[in-house]
Amino acid sequence: MRYRYTKYTGDLLDQIDLEDLVSKLSDLLLSSGFSNPWGDPSSGDEDRTMQALHDAILEALFSDGVLSEEALQQLLGEPADGDQEKARQQLEDLIQQIIDKMMEQGFVTSAPDLEREREHRRGTGGGVGEDAGPVKFEVTDKALDFLGYRALRDLLGSIGRSSAGRHDTRHLSTGVEAIAAPKPYEFGDTMNLDPSSTILNAVQRLHAEGRAVGGGLSTSDPGQAPIIDVDYPDLMVAQSDYQSSCASVIMLDCSHSMILYGEDRFTPAKRVALALAHLIRTQYPGDSLHAVLFHDSAEEIPLKQLGRVRVGPYYTNTREGLRLARRILERQKKDMRQIVMITDGKPSALTRPDGQIYKNAFGLDPFIVSETFAEVSACQKAGIMINTFMLARDPDLVAFVRRVAAICRGKAYFTTPYTLGQYVLMDYMDRKTKTIH
Repeated sequence: MRYRYTKYTGDLLDQIDLEDLVSKLSDLLLSSGFSNPWGDPSSGDEDRTMQALHDAILEALFSDGVLSEEALQQLLGEPADGDQEKARQQLEDLIQQIIDKMMEQGFVTSAPDLEREREHRRGTGGGVGEDAGPVKFEVTDKALDFLGYRALRDLLGSIGRSSAGRHDTRHLSTGVEAIAAPKPYEFGDTMNLDPSSTILNAVQRLHAEGRAVGGGLSTSDPGQAPIIDVDYPDLMVAQSDYQSSCASVIMLDCSHSMILYGEDRFTPAKRVALALAHLIRTQYPGDSLHAVLFHDSAEEIPLKQLGRVRVGPYYTNTREGLRLARRILERQKKDMRQIVMITDGKPSALTRPDGQIYKNAFGLDPFIVSETFAEVSACQKAGIMINTFMLARDPDLVAFVRRVAAICRGKAYFTTPYTLGQYVLMDYMDRKTKTIH
C-alpha cells in the first residue's frame, strides 16, 4: 500500500484578517463622492456598488499585503502551470467568500431595491433584466463604529500615545486618586475619606476633651482595640486633580471644494470625526459631542450618520454653522464648551433674515465676513471657544482664520488631510490654553 503526502495549505479565507481588510477598505466605506465630484450627490452612489466593493477587495489582496506571498502563490498557482482560467475563478470565488463573510459579520448589507419593491406592490414587477442597474450595498453602524475605533488607534499610535486620560486642570477636587494633602469634609464633597487624618483628628479632639483614657478610647475587653468616636468635624477627605467635562460640536464643511482640485479632504475629516466620537464615548464618558454640517445652510446630524455624509455642490455658510453650534452648546451645562471647525474655504454664503441665502464665491465678501465675525463674537460672549482646522493655505483664508482665533481666543491650525487627525486629537486631549498659529 502506498501513500502520497502533500503540504497542507488550508483555506485561504481563514488566512485573511477580516478586520484588517475592512480597515484597508475605509476609503471606500467612508467615501464622500470624490470618485465623481461633478455628479448629483442625491443619486451618486457609484462607489456603493458591489462591483466597487469587489474591485477594492481585489486591490487590497494584491497591493496592501492582506495575503502573504505563499497564499498568493497558492491562489494563482505556479507561473508554469498556464491554467489562468482556473486561477481567475479561484480568485473570484475568494472575493465572493470575503463579501459573504463581511455580510455575515455585519460590516455591510445589501441595499434594498426600493424601485423594484414599488413595482412589485403595484403588480407591475417583472424579472431582473440587463438594465436592472448595479447591485448596491450599505455600510452598517457596526462598520462605522469599527472604523472609528481603528482610526482612533492609528492616530493615537502615530503621535506616540497608547491611552488617553481625562481633561486635567490646575484645580483640585475630592476624588478617588489622592495627589494632594487632605482637607476637611464639606457638604457636596466626594466621600473619599482619608483614614489616617480622620482618626488623628478624632484622637486629638478626644484628648482635648479629657477623654483620652476613659470616654472616647474605652474598651469592653482588654484584648480588644480601643473604640474611637468619630464625629462630623473629624472627617477628612483626600484631594485629587479636578477633571472637567467638555461639550463639543464638530463642524464639518461639506461644500463642493472639499472634494475638488484633485484631493479628497472630506473623507479624512469624517474619519477624524468618527475617531473623536469613539474617543469621547470610551475615554471621556462625561463629555458630549454633536455634529453639524454647514454648506448653503447648516444642519445637525446624528453621530452614527457621519460616515454616510457626502459632499454636494454647495457654498460655505460658515455663519449659519456657527450659529447652530452655539445654540446647541448653550443648552449644555459643562465646564468647557468648544466648536471644532474643519473647513478648507472662505465664507461664501449667508442666510438673510427672510430665509433667503445670499451667495458670493468671488473673494471675501465684506458683508458675509462681517456677519460671520459678528457670530464669532457671539460665541465668545457665550464662553464658547472656536478651534479652527484649515485645510488650505491661501493668504486671505489664513488672515480670516487668524482673526477668528483672535476674537474668541481659540486656536488656529493650518494642516493637511494627512495630519488633520493628529492635530484634532492632540488638541482635545491636551487642552492647552496657548493659541497656536
